Amino acid sequence: MTDLAPEAGTLMDGAHLLPMRVYWEDTDAGGIVYHASYIRWMERGRTEYLRALGLDQRMMQAAGMRFIVKSMKIEFRRPALFDDSLLIRTQCTKIGGASLRLDQRVMRGAEGVADAEVLCVAIDDDDKPMRLPDELRRRLDMGPSRNTV
Repeated sequence: MTDLAPEAGTLMDGAHLLPMRVYWEDTDAGGIVYHASYIRWMERGRTEYLRALGLDQRMMQAAGMRFIVKSMKIEFRRPALFDDSLLIRTQCTKIGGASLRLDQRVMRGAEGVADAEVLCVAIDDDDKPMRLPDELRRRLDMGPSRNTV
């Protein structure tokens, strides 16, 4: 038997696209997506984005670096519903000394369902901010919107 990998999405034009399906477990009793589900989906989008860039978070952690979410601003635009087919779009829009700003969007077809701006910070084993490694910076292809601080 071969190992089956979960759906990892794809990189396209500097953004990562991760398809998702809304299940009952993601919704309230009325079949409307519970707000915490968006946060889980966006976390998956960020993880798969890094994986698609060839950045192994286990190896990064073993080397003494990991990411934390410092802040997240979310705007819910339209409710997602049970059985909707969604797309989680993740793109890095700014690189700081120890941080990444990621813009994420949950879409149903061409319709935006939720938008988020997420600030992730790299920390060391003592939970102190640490400068992003050059290799990580090199792999983050943000295209024409690149903004490095």
